[in-house]
Amino acid sequence: MAMNIVITAATTNEWKPAFLNINKLYTKKNKRLNVSFHVSGVGIAATAVSLTKLLCNEQPDLIIQMGIAGAFNNKEELGKTFAVKNDCFADMGVEENGEWKDIFDLKLNKNNCPPYAKKGLPNPFLQQYNLLHLPVAKGITVNTINTQKRRIEQFKKKYAPDIETMEGAALHYVCRDAKVAFLQIRSTSNYVGERNKTKWLLKESIENVNNTALKLIDKLYEIA
Repeated sequence: MAMNIVITAATTNEWKPAFLNINKLYTKKNKRLNVSFHVSGVGIAATAVSLTKLLCNEQPDLIIQMGIAGAFNNKEELGKTFAVKNDCFADMGVEENGEWKDIFDLKLNKNNCPPYAKKGLPNPFLQQYNLLHLPVAKGITVNTINTQKRRIEQFKKKYAPDIETMEGAALHYVCRDAKVAFLQIRSTSNYVGERNKTKWLLKESIENVNNTALKLIDKLYEIA
């Protein structure tokens, strides 16, 4: 049986270079590996619904979510590509007396109630599929991109994140719940809180994450 892989992103632009340059052998029916592309839409809700439909209709062996991300460490060079080891829904909670409390602090969810594990959504397939030995990162996923210094510091203190996205935890949640292998790869395009897009490395980060995805597919074909 061929291994069925879906490459997904919030927008077409985030996987378009890979789509245009992928070895056509991988997108045609063959006995080893088949790759298709999927657009989930922007944000947690769109991604969760879209991926759930995908899993029901296509039953892939591996979902690779790729795209850009904001970096929390201002000393870290932008454009670097990471594999996400853990993610969470960071802004689902309440602020009380200057402190951010999430659903676990509020006792609305148990720390290890599936698909959660220790209040997070770790990727149990990371070691198996991080074939390029990418540096790993801890992600947080938000509905509202962080621009306020106070909120950024709250999240840094609480979650010690490396990157921020608007879809990552939805991938982790859906795939952990469905017990489907997944990998989230992200290239940092900007620093969290920086809204001056002339300072972003948008083009470079998209190129880097797409080149990484193509190299990863080559590796997967070798072992399929």
